[in-house]
Amino acid sequence: MSHRILPSAQVDPGAELGDGTTVWDLAQIREGARLGAGCIVGRGAYVGAGVRIGDNVKLQNHALVYEPAVLEDGVFVGPAVVLTNDREPRSVDPDGRLKRGDDWEAVGVHVAEGASLGARSVCVAPVRVGRWAMVAAGAVVTRDVPDFALVAGVPARRIGWVGKAGARLTERSGGTWECPRTGEIYVEAPAGDGSESTVLTEKG
Repeated sequence: MSHRILPSAQVDPGAELGDGTTVWDLAQIREGARLGAGCIVGRGAYVGAGVRIGDNVKLQNHALVYEPAVLEDGVFVGPAVVLTNDREPRSVDPDGRLKRGDDWEAVGVHVAEGASLGARSVCVAPVRVGRWAMVAAGAVVTRDVPDFALVAGVPARRIGWVGKAGARLTERSGGTWECPRTGEIYVEAPAGDGSESTVLTEKG
């Protein structure tokens, strides 16, 4: 396999890097992590033990991806993004003893195909970010994000829809939405789970 690791990066021998993947200065990739082909791991980024990352994923500078996160193909993780893994973080237990790795249960963030996480956003595990969704810079995601949703704020809430090109969609008649960049059409419909939420799907 052909990949590039800068001299100051730390890549555990037990990690797997796909063909064409680049790991930049001061990045750290822990044991058991698996990265697909064509990935870019930016300066100072961290990939936890056993994390699963697909093909053509970009981790920008100082992104922190804690295990057991899963990032599917084509995910973008902006600068200083944090994917957490502890619902009840404590340094010590009730008796004041330092907690160890087996004293808590790690929970992960799942980022689906093509989704983007803006700079300094935080995903609080356990949470799923849907396909081709976009999380605005500085947002704090505390619940699942639907496919193609544009979310922003603290906590993050849906403020619109985006297409695969990343552009915000324009509403048309009859519950349809159009990408101003590609002309692709998307259809909005009730989620079908008894809630008031809606989902967006590609037409055809």
